[in-house]
Order: sequence, then structure tokens, then C-alpha cells
Amino acid sequence: MNATAPATPYRRILLLVDLTDDSRVIGARARAVAAATGAEVSLLHVVEYVPVEPMGETLLPAVQIEEELVKRAGQRLRELAVALGLPDAPCRVEAGNTKTEILRVAQETGTDLIVIGSRERHGLSILVNLTEDTILHAAPCDVLAVRLK
Repeated sequence: MNATAPATPYRRILLLVDLTDDSRVIGARARAVAAATGAEVSLLHVVEYVPVEPMGETLLPAVQIEEELVKRAGQRLRELAVALGLPDAPCRVEAGNTKTEILRVAQETGTDLIVIGSRERHGLSILVNLTEDTILHAAPCDVLAVRLK
């Protein structure tokens, strides 16, 4: 029998947050899994910037608007990490298609577990291809969907 401790199935957890109040609930679950497995938690927020039609000459160029959104999201993400008791956790903000960026970052970082929020859906919303469904089926690793009210 091997005297060394068995390898944990999770070494790298990617916590996906949308920076709403639900992010704390999802984050607490990721932190608990990390504490139980000794895994490292990284936080990811994706800014899915949709350019607006110019309404006047005062509108900033699209690149500046996107940079500002990413900067603000980064500040809020770092504040969330501290609030979750993960002050040293890597925080990453990406701009682009949410589903594509999540899958790219998970692959790129060797993520073992993605933690994402999941809301119950009714009626026509069941037909909409939501982010959590795409991630669940396309992720290169396990996915923990935290049920939200």
C-alpha cells in the first residue's frame, strides 16, 4: 500500500462570476470545494461588450469603452475575491463571447473544475441556450452548477 496521500481530483478550480449578488453564493461553494481538496481557485468574469450605435460626437470610441468596462470589472472581481476570503486568488477579466472565453480560459489554465451558477428556468426560457448549458456540455473538465434561487 502506498503511504502517500491520494491525489485530489481537483487542483485548479475556475470560478465563473457575473458580479451580481449571486457571485458570493457561487464563490462560497467554490471556496468550500477548494478547502476540502486543497485546490487553487481562480476567478473569471467575461465582459461581453456589445457596441452601441453612435448617438453623437461625444461617444467614446468602442475600444475605450471596452477597456473601461474591463477595468471596472477587474476592480469588482478583486473586491469579490477579498470578500470571499480569497485575497491571493488570480482574478481574470476577458472580453468577448462569454461561452467561448470560459472554455478557452479553462483549457488554457488546465482547469480541473469549473464552478458556475445555474438558475431554474420555466416556459420559453427552457429553449434558450444559456451559458451554463453550453459549459456543461463543452467543458474540458468537470462542472459544478450551483443552483441559484
